[in-house]
Amino acid sequence: MSVETVTLGCRLNFAESEAMRRAAPPGADWVLVNSCAVTNEAVRQTRQAIRRARRQRPDARIVVAGCAAQLDPTSFAAMPEVDEVRTRDFAAPLTVAAGFRSRVRSFVAVQTGCDHRCTFCTIWTARGPSRSLPFEAVRDAIAAELDSGAAEVVLTGVDITSFDGGLGPLVERLLRALPALRRLRLSSLDSIEIDDTLFALIAGEPRLLPHFHLSLQAGDDMILKRMKRRHSRADAVRMVARIKAARSDATIGADLIAGFPTETQEMADNTLHLLDDCDVVAAHIFPFSARAGTPAARMPQLDHATIKARAAWLRQRAAERRSAWLRSLIGTTQNVLIENNARGHSDGFAPVTIPHTARGDGGVAHIVGVEGDHLTGAWLTGAWA
Repeated sequence: MSVETVTLGCRLNFAESEAMRRAAPPGADWVLVNSCAVTNEAVRQTRQAIRRARRQRPDARIVVAGCAAQLDPTSFAAMPEVDEVRTRDFAAPLTVAAGFRSRVRSFVAVQTGCDHRCTFCTIWTARGPSRSLPFEAVRDAIAAELDSGAAEVVLTGVDITSFDGGLGPLVERLLRALPALRRLRLSSLDSIEIDDTLFALIAGEPRLLPHFHLSLQAGDDMILKRMKRRHSRADAVRMVARIKAARSDATIGADLIAGFPTETQEMADNTLHLLDDCDVVAAHIFPFSARAGTPAARMPQLDHATIKARAAWLRQRAAERRSAWLRSLIGTTQNVLIENNARGHSDGFAPVTIPHTARGDGGVAHIVGVEGDHLTGAWLTGAWA
């Protein structure tokens, strides 16, 4: 008997899958499919995963949870492969989302839900209002992950910058309470919500690693307004400039949507140029996907070919920028944590391969080249800089 988890979507889902796996009754023979609803493609992949799970585990109990199941429980319950659909009770107390360890990096949830109403998004419906875990629960979850061998922890959630009392104070308390926490990362940030305490930590706390992934979504003010985002293009550029002025080794990632309804070529150009203006080296490009019931789905839509072409165009430019960034690191020294198969990441989240290394190795490496999409290096020392 075993509980197998099949998780789609965000790192928060992975942490929650682990919490549900640990809470399963002894002797359970389950496949838990934790679904995603961020795009129509994610929902399709969820259904595909359910059918595959039934083929591979014909005698197991198939339990479906997560955002897609929350938004449309009836259709998932109607699937012949599904034995149970679990939906969230937004009024119930939050349980601790256990850390999910990917190699030597662990993801620990600090909050869920969202109080914003971006016009393209269904996640606020699927996850309810923003709710934060108590500090003690987060602290204890991280301590357990460190005791189990995690070398790096990532704080994750739907909108972690909305953490009760501020994300900055949470990070400050965690670093003070957990001296063994030597490497802390943050998942996607809403740049408009970066509080003063968090910015002070970005500028001066070496245990907070210097890669910051921002939920930008677009680089055109009219599109941002139609998305109901709360920042302008200038706000995004200004925040990145502030981060990079405060921390010279900071690197920037970003989420961007291509082909949002009403987007003209000029508007698309503004988003393309945002890659340069915000020095984005790790872009996640999403072709717009109209989700039923959202305001964006009722706006004038672009044709599929245009959306696909603009997404490809953005990805090409993002890939060119990323390649140039990796080449710029040749000859430098970087702190590197090895995660698996002699491959890991630098503090700035550049992928690095160092031959003859083992999972969990870490130290200062000399970067000697680029092979494909990763750097190659050699150890200078087995201790962190």
